Amino acid sequence: MRSIMLILGTCVGLVGCKGARDVAATTTPDDTASGRVPTLDGKLRVPPGFKVSYYAHVDGVRFMAIGPDGAVYASQPDRGRIVRLPDANHDGVADTMVVVASGLDRPHGLAFHKGSLYVANTDGVVRLTLGRDGVATGPAPYVNHYPPGGGHWTRTVVFGADSAMYVSVGSTCNLCVEQLPERAAVLRFNEDGSGKRVFASGLRNAVGLAVHPTTGALWASQNERDNLAPDHENLPPEEINILVQGGDYGWPYCYGDRVPNPEYHDVARCAQTIAPALKMQAHSAPLGMTFLDRATSFPADYRGDLLLAFHGSWNRDTPTGAKVVRIRVVDGKPRNVEDFITGWQQTNGKRWGRPVDVVVAADGSVLVSDDQSGAIYRVTQ
Repeated sequence: MRSIMLILGTCVGLVGCKGARDVAATTTPDDTASGRVPTLDGKLRVPPGFKVSYYAHVDGVRFMAIGPDGAVYASQPDRGRIVRLPDANHDGVADTMVVVASGLDRPHGLAFHKGSLYVANTDGVVRLTLGRDGVATGPAPYVNHYPPGGGHWTRTVVFGADSAMYVSVGSTCNLCVEQLPERAAVLRFNEDGSGKRVFASGLRNAVGLAVHPTTGALWASQNERDNLAPDHENLPPEEINILVQGGDYGWPYCYGDRVPNPEYHDVARCAQTIAPALKMQAHSAPLGMTFLDRATSFPADYRGDLLLAFHGSWNRDTPTGAKVVRIRVVDGKPRNVEDFITGWQQTNGKRWGRPVDVVVAADGSVLVSDDQSGAIYRVTQ
């Protein structure tokens, strides 16, 4: 059971945690001062009125999607497979874990479109036809290909308001001029996977993609460069970018609000790029995100906002991230960031978990994946 057993101590079975429930720890002075409430055996903290519980145990879980049947589908890249986690009795805990498809090439992002499940492998998107049991009925044919692996191997797939397929492909390096235009970019395909072209470029590693429910704009969470002198711990900021056709978002030539990287000093080029819609704490490693318009278990004032998972830094003396943040959205634009779930990172900087993805479940709750602890959590009010 790995670390989820150590955290909760009551998990049994493959999916486990059937007996898991929220156990509020004694409130500390720090909790009172921050207005945050301990939950999940006191390990996590959320705003007052919210609670967090275990939904499932899934080793190395990364991205998730909600199927037409309401079940949760999740990727396990290290195992090369997709699993299905239904909650048929609606008790907030997965009943079983069934392998949907295996033998895939580092599958990461998932998206349902017109009844099929599309999986972003590291080298291309495959389409799965699912049976009534939610399991693939046959092979997983590729519908497209793009450059595999590299310094950033994860791929994320979404379908836009225009029904086109969008896939993010990260860079091969920390800072370099890529030889292939498909790297450090978000690609656009026809919905059947044909017609590949670069939609937006200058995106070092845009792991999170989400479509704004009102404007239809495609948003991306951007992992920026490392080792920027003179303050590599606090520069450059991570980004939320609102993507437009043909947009250049700066990397590797620029960071932040069109500031030239010292390795290139290309002021003129940077002036032609698009500044981030929102700048965030450096090295937070923003990954999966979701808009909350369908989060019916959340208060109404959350419904226009976004939740984003910060996987956490690796190269700061004082670690940052390892939390889920709320991004306030006003008039279709991100305004500011505030903590929503914290506690994966302890005061000494060590972490017992690292959040990866956030999705809204069929019942209006929110699910958060954690690849370090191998867990999916359920957040409700």
